[in-house]
Amino acid sequence: MLTVLLVAVWLVTLVNAQNETEPIVLEGKCLVVCDSNPTSDPTGTALGISVRSGSAKVAFSAVRNTNHEPSEMSNRTMVIYFDQILVNVGKNFDEERSNFISPRKGIYSFNFHVVKVYNRQTIQVSLMHNGWPVISAFAGDQDVTREAASNGVLIQMEKGDRAYLKLERGNLMGGWKYSTFSGFLVFPM
Repeated sequence: MLTVLLVAVWLVTLVNAQNETEPIVLEGKCLVVCDSNPTSDPTGTALGISVRSGSAKVAFSAVRNTNHEPSEMSNRTMVIYFDQILVNVGKNFDEERSNFISPRKGIYSFNFHVVKVYNRQTIQVSLMHNGWPVISAFAGDQDVTREAASNGVLIQMEKGDRAYLKLERGNLMGGWKYSTFSGFLVFPM
């Protein structure tokens, strides 16, 4: 009984020493009990532990499933559009604009692969963060029938920030079927 009491006191001290955005790391075998009908503590902070709901999960993956002409690309803004959403956990990927909108401050991971087909022109694709290029990728081999401009990065974003892909150079006249754009929240801040 004394051991259980000491562990409970240690756990409360540990929890009180951390702020709400830091995860609690427990090692070994642990038992977590959640009350689905909390009458005694409606805030969900028993022992000072804040339990976050599943809404903290953020991830998306979009693909280009069909080819189409560049004239269909956003009235010359050259935003690269995706026509099929494979994953949109948290509903933060705007399918109409092919923009990701950050739901909270945190570190996000993004990667993209933009395929050019039967096009001898070099393309440059940039990952844009609030209208500014963060990283770029190039595909420029003139002897290849299919080639991808690919890259990935971690970005610190604020709530409401936007990330999207932009064709900075070249064209995608042959189409870009099989291109992908994905991202997820690594951890909130």
